[in-house]
Amino acid sequence: MAEANAVRVGLLGFGTIGSNVYRVIEQEHDAILDLTGIDLRVAHIVEKDFSRAGVDAPAELFTDDFKRVLDDPAVSIVVELIGGTDWAFTFVEAALRGGRDVVTANKQLLANRGAGLFELAAQLGRQIRFEASVGGAIPVIKVMREGMIAADLHTVYGIVNGTTNYILTALYRGEGDYAETLKKAQELGYAEADPTADVGGGDAAAKMAILASIAFRTRVTMADVTYEGIQDVTLDDVQYAKDFGFVVKLIGAARLVDGRVNVRVHPALVPEGHLLASINGSYNAVYLRGHTIDEIMLTGPGAGGPPTATAVVSDIMNIVGTDSAGFLQNCSCRRDLDRFPDGEMRSAFFTRFKVEDRAGVLAQIASIFGDHDVSIESMIQKGQGDEAELMVITHPTVERGFFAAIEKVAALSCVKSRPATIRVL
Repeated sequence: MAEANAVRVGLLGFGTIGSNVYRVIEQEHDAILDLTGIDLRVAHIVEKDFSRAGVDAPAELFTDDFKRVLDDPAVSIVVELIGGTDWAFTFVEAALRGGRDVVTANKQLLANRGAGLFELAAQLGRQIRFEASVGGAIPVIKVMREGMIAADLHTVYGIVNGTTNYILTALYRGEGDYAETLKKAQELGYAEADPTADVGGGDAAAKMAILASIAFRTRVTMADVTYEGIQDVTLDDVQYAKDFGFVVKLIGAARLVDGRVNVRVHPALVPEGHLLASINGSYNAVYLRGHTIDEIMLTGPGAGGPPTATAVVSDIMNIVGTDSAGFLQNCSCRRDLDRFPDGEMRSAFFTRFKVEDRAGVLAQIASIFGDHDVSIESMIQKGQGDEAELMVITHPTVERGFFAAIEKVAALSCVKSRPATIRVL
């Protein structure tokens, strides 16, 4: 047998993902060696919380000094799993300048400060791999950068946050209201103690910035992504949508419109027959459309330590198996496209509100919608004594006009609740 090629890794962070990366490398060491001839080991673990030392790894591997990694000539790859943007940026920049390739799962780092790091990596001939930053074990970045290079992608839809998908699935199944299902998600480990980034849409927005950058080959940052969360989605919204034949999902939508880019995250009614409607629980999915491929969807477990660790180790092996850095390893943003304004996008909408149950009310509402070129596709009215609850789905319309119409409807004396609105995919 040929002599093994020793590859040593510096691991930054030993939380849920970091500890699982270490565990996967140890457990799969012999299989990796047998299949590839690579003797893959973790040489150092940079971790401030030394109470974790010795739990899953020998205590001598742990340090709180990143310089120890840079001073070890045997370390060729640095894996950044500490999260955040400030220290992570500092460490990744130092690793690149120190002649190391980098693997990261840090979506916020890439979505906010990735451009500078990719530029530096290209200058230095180093690689940055980031498959684990979106979709956990789903190899969506590799597929988009390599398999879809000639697909001429124009649309990317993503269910890219397991926490919100778990909650919305539970609401659809009638397993409780929003507060109850969020609490259950936290108990199961799908949601953090502070779930703001997940339920508020920020986590999904960072991931969609990365996916849009790859799909359209133009730099998209968090500042370019408009996002909403699911905090205002109620059990009634989900159940009424079900009556219309829809499933509510938190959708990341990146679209190329007339040569300009629009990227957003928002709750959406998805038709029950659509591929994305079947993605339940904490699973993720990325749905791609292009001029040459029609539609493709990738799905799988999108969060958690083991799936994400699998993607990290895959990135490590891809670095080892690549002779030199190039466009497939780093940034593919080769053009500068303008942004398409949110208000000019065309969307269909579901809206729900309470009105006085008397003659002439529907005529007033329909007149306002008509004045703003909003056409009603379907409607359900449910009487509640002197009031009625009105559920409306519109045909696709310019969003600016729809929201102007909603403001006028909300101001009518016969309307007794603020209209709740959700887009329709």
